[in-house]
Amino acid sequence: MTTAGRDRRPTSGAAAAAGAQIQRRRQQRGMSQAELARRTGLSKATLSQLEAGMGNPTLDTLDAIAVALAIPLTDLLIRHGDPGTVHIASTIARQDEPTRELLRRISGGHSLEIWRLRLPPDTTVDGIPHAPGTTEHLLVASGDLLAGPADDPRHLLAGDLLAFAGDAPHRYRTTDTPADVTVVIASPVAT
Repeated sequence: MTTAGRDRRPTSGAAAAAGAQIQRRRQQRGMSQAELARRTGLSKATLSQLEAGMGNPTLDTLDAIAVALAIPLTDLLIRHGDPGTVHIASTIARQDEPTRELLRRISGGHSLEIWRLRLPPDTTVDGIPHAPGTTEHLLVASGDLLAGPADDPRHLLAGDLLAFAGDAPHRYRTTDTPADVTVVIASPVAT
């Protein structure tokens, strides 16, 4: 096979997946290849090659494309688009220690994580501050707890919702009953 023939094949599954994501995200924004090339400083031919999965982009190149498309870099590294319907079966909580489960991470211009936090009775968990601008949302499914900013915790009962700045110290503390809480962490994405 000639060198030219080899150049037409995808260099790797990851490069092909990144190329497909670049094309998909560009088209979702109604942006031409020429416009994306202008915004990134890449040639249109290079961008066309990347979208076809025939390039081998560096992280700096992918980062420039992600910035131009106003999406997280990680969105270009996923191998599949819409996963369709997602059903996550429930699990059994540990009785003697907190149980944390990441239920879903949603990207595409924003970062949103959905967690289930199950705390046994008389348990305290100190939350580590997240990135600046992050907001935590708590929805109590059952039990009661004291939660929120470390300097201003709130008493929450089943059905209560609390939203607070997640970029500062925060805490979750149960009473003599366990608690089951859905935690949604919304983090800004640098553009």
